[in-house]
Amino acid sequence: MRYLPAVLLSLAVLAGCSGSGPAWRVLPPASEARSGVAGAAVSGRVAVVGGLTASGDASPRVDLYDPRRRRWIRLPDLPQAVERPMAASRGGRLYVMGGYHEGPDGWEVSDRAWVLFDRRWHPLPDMPEPRAAAAAAIVRNRIYIVGGARALGAAGLASTSLHLDLRTLRWTAFAGVTPARRDLGATALGGRVYAVGGRTAGPASNVDAAEVYDPVARAWTRLPDLPSRRGGGGVTTAARLVVSGGGDGPSGALAQVDGFDPETGEWRSLPRSPRPRTGAAFVGIGRVVYQAAGAAEAGGPPSTTFLSLRVPQD
Repeated sequence: MRYLPAVLLSLAVLAGCSGSGPAWRVLPPASEARSGVAGAAVSGRVAVVGGLTASGDASPRVDLYDPRRRRWIRLPDLPQAVERPMAASRGGRLYVMGGYHEGPDGWEVSDRAWVLFDRRWHPLPDMPEPRAAAAAAIVRNRIYIVGGARALGAAGLASTSLHLDLRTLRWTAFAGVTPARRDLGATALGGRVYAVGGRTAGPASNVDAAEVYDPVARAWTRLPDLPSRRGGGGVTTAARLVVSGGGDGPSGALAQVDGFDPETGEWRSLPRSPRPRTGAAFVGIGRVVYQAAGAAEAGGPPSTTFLSLRVPQD
């Protein structure tokens, strides 16, 4: 029975805290090990899009997790295999934009965009410029793409943001995030777009910047800094909070998870992830945050890790 304390310790870590408090739960693993994935909530289910496989290839795979049935469903593959694309959902439709893909002369940044409905991918107008490692959110009838890279290399950071009007299908450029950065996260809450974290180069250049864009005022406003500098993390909305988790620093993936409350204007700590990952998808549905796939360190082997956290009440 010498192994019993270790088992109990493992269970305590996954629980996050004792009693009836909030808990991280281990869920059925993702269908394929990937990192650099995008995620979105589609009609109460978790979509995991694209990414980099264990063989180092970009993946066209799209999987959907149904929390009620506790099972994964494979959706039609993307028309183009991409790593670090952007994804968002509205009205049961899944939108995927950009990402890194393998061209005839090596890796390139894509300007392509698609929407999935009726179990088929349909092309959308190409973005005005290529974009990868950015973040996407939908407010009303527009998809907002913020941050990211428009080309390979340190000089390829995008200086502008983009939005697509879903009624006219026209792309428009608008003010970019400050500083210009990639591998950030974004989400929509209260009719605004929140952009959090990211990096200007490698993990040593991670930033703690957090901003909110008001589509009516057409302006960005700086928020209190994220409690930790992170790049490659996920951002989502759950329990009326902007939740930031995952990503990496110089020492590996970050376990810290933080929630920003727009009403108080403050960040607060949430239960730490027991299996921290960078390049994972963070998807919020109601009060629950899902963490899918990713790697334990930048450039590390991808995983099938899939966890959920019920965000605690104040």
